[in-house]
Amino acid sequence: MAAPWEDVLLNEPAVREAASVAVDAALLEGVLMRTEGEPNASDVVNYAPFTLLPSAVPSALFEQAYAVQQDFNLLVDAISQNKEFLEHTLASTIKVDDFTARLFRIHMQVLEEGLAQSVFLGINRSDYMFDCGVDGTPALKQIEINTIAASFGGLTSRTAAVHGRVLKVLGKSKEASRLLPNNPSKGLALGIAKAWELYGSQSAVVMFLVEEVQRNIFDQRCVENELWDRNIRVIRKRFRDVFEKGSLDDAKRLYMDGQEVAVVYYREGYVPKNYDRQNWEARLLLERSRAVKCPDIATQLAGTKKVQQELSRPGTLERLLPGHTEAVTRIKATFAGLYSLDTGEEGDKIAAMAIADPDQFVLKPQREGGGNNLYGEELRQVLEKIRDSPERTSYILMDKIKPQPAMNYLLRAHSPLQVSECISELGIFGVYVRQGKEMVMNEAAGHLLRTKAIEHADGGVAAGVAVLDTPYLV
Repeated sequence: MAAPWEDVLLNEPAVREAASVAVDAALLEGVLMRTEGEPNASDVVNYAPFTLLPSAVPSALFEQAYAVQQDFNLLVDAISQNKEFLEHTLASTIKVDDFTARLFRIHMQVLEEGLAQSVFLGINRSDYMFDCGVDGTPALKQIEINTIAASFGGLTSRTAAVHGRVLKVLGKSKEASRLLPNNPSKGLALGIAKAWELYGSQSAVVMFLVEEVQRNIFDQRCVENELWDRNIRVIRKRFRDVFEKGSLDDAKRLYMDGQEVAVVYYREGYVPKNYDRQNWEARLLLERSRAVKCPDIATQLAGTKKVQQELSRPGTLERLLPGHTEAVTRIKATFAGLYSLDTGEEGDKIAAMAIADPDQFVLKPQREGGGNNLYGEELRQVLEKIRDSPERTSYILMDKIKPQPAMNYLLRAHSPLQVSECISELGIFGVYVRQGKEMVMNEAAGHLLRTKAIEHADGGVAAGVAVLDTPYLV
């Protein structure tokens, strides 16, 4: 999967000049993050980390990832509506994982009260790597699907222009013209705007629910600006604002500071540290409201690792998507080997297999946000410690995907310029809107390529490991 710039990597003066141009281009284009020192101030900002050169991606696998995204949108939506499936699948996990258990309890409480929400908005990102099998042929294999706070749709909308500039500086204008246009921020905003419109109140606002620390604000602002351009008002609030000032009226309309909220777009709330007692109360208030939640709690649960593992069991997809034979085939083609660690003979066998050969697997907890997975010796130690404990059921095991590395430069502020051996991960953004039982919108909304040095097993851009990239189709 070599890209046509091996010659550049050996030309140190050309690389230095291109890197200088690249950094200025990133600042000009708005590929920005706040600094670690001042994460809540935009007085001093820096460029988000990115690759010097676009990375090669097999065009057939890129097209396959796009082709299956609408199927994944349908699947996530079907799971979110299937109370029995979620209850059955998460039964072992909620006994040992307090975070998943609390989410599940809110889900059940809202169902018992009766759903006030009638419009449903899903924004997800399905992430893949290119697995080089025994014969060296790359295959598209899904890592996970993110159903809450899937980020970098904004910054990646601006990254291709930076790489286009770099290629031109390096005398590769023809290659620069082959970079694909990509604007997930517009696609995500179209979904939010559709949900806002179907909610049916011109004066209602869209609320971005944001974290206390907001280093990645510009990524969100890209989506926000698309909404302002459509004359849709956006407010930014935290859980504690909701706890202090949020209220429901008799019709379960949600109000913040006296403003009716049509859509709640979560960029927070996906890990346990996002919650204290007040934040859990705020989450319950939001769930009980008529506002369109992106995601509602059932859709967040649909993105758990345990659900991912259950989907790989024979017959599960067919039950969830009856009559969608071709969609099921396309989805299955992307699955890597997934194994349950539930208590019992099957789980015991799987645990023993992983302990015996830890380098063939990844151990995944029920967590979003990157940097949580376990590999190699660490995987073996953790599994040996929990192999006879019910805690084992809060993890799943997955075959380790083995992509073909390529050389690139990873540009980070205040870091030396050096070539690294890298691997990439491709994400496809999906957006869907359902009103009642009718699917009103179902689209792939753009892509995100992230690249990291091979010594880093796990972690995304926000976790400080991966950097933004642009696919160059080969």
